[in-house]
Amino acid sequence: MNSSSGVKGPLEAPTQAPPSQTLSRGIRALEILAAADRPLSIAELAEALGVHRSIAYRILRTLEDHSLVVRDESGRVQPGTGLAVLARGVSRNLQGAALPELTQLANTLHMTAFIAVWDHQECVTLLTVEPRHSGPAVAQHPGTRHPITSGAPGIAIQSAMTEERWQQMGPGVPYRPEALEARRLGYAASHDEVIAGVSSLAAPIHIPGGRPAAIAVVYIRMDQDADQVGQALAASAARIESQLA
Repeated sequence: MNSSSGVKGPLEAPTQAPPSQTLSRGIRALEILAAADRPLSIAELAEALGVHRSIAYRILRTLEDHSLVVRDESGRVQPGTGLAVLARGVSRNLQGAALPELTQLANTLHMTAFIAVWDHQECVTLLTVEPRHSGPAVAQHPGTRHPITSGAPGIAIQSAMTEERWQQMGPGVPYRPEALEARRLGYAASHDEVIAGVSSLAAPIHIPGGRPAAIAVVYIRMDQDADQVGQALAASAARIESQLA
């Protein structure tokens, strides 16, 4: 068929639709609010978004209608309860299987325990449990991000794959040599990589049909033997995997 007819041939890819600028700004607004350590004024949010206040206001009105943001008495904006509802559906099976294991690890080891998932070139904390009645613990909040090339969770996630498979899945992201040792041990370790003075241990979780995740603990000082903690993480990962199979 003549290409001048405007009809695409069977091997021609359809034209990719341009992204929605409004939707992108709304998502970016939620990211900014989630990362802020306090509620923001509309002017502050507009500045962070790089848009006029009137545009920021329209975005917020839409987000408010879906309970994704709320405004306090002074008019400042913060994340709303609708986000918690959405978050419950993220990796629902993984969260359900992991919560009892995280609780057991946190209270037995007296460390903050968490699940990290792979998102593009970052690790994102999905679920976290802090120990009870053990004094101050290192905080690890859901939504916390750090490069997948640093920290025990990233090493553990890489260790779930061979270097060749990793390059197929994540081109341009280096495969750390420590991942080979983590494959042998069943867990990964890091110190001073994400936060100065803080250490972490993590074990990979194989997700059927999905990208691997990691179960991890974070701490400043540790009285327990690192290998014992690592093996405990690996055992928890295996029990989580058995429920996901």
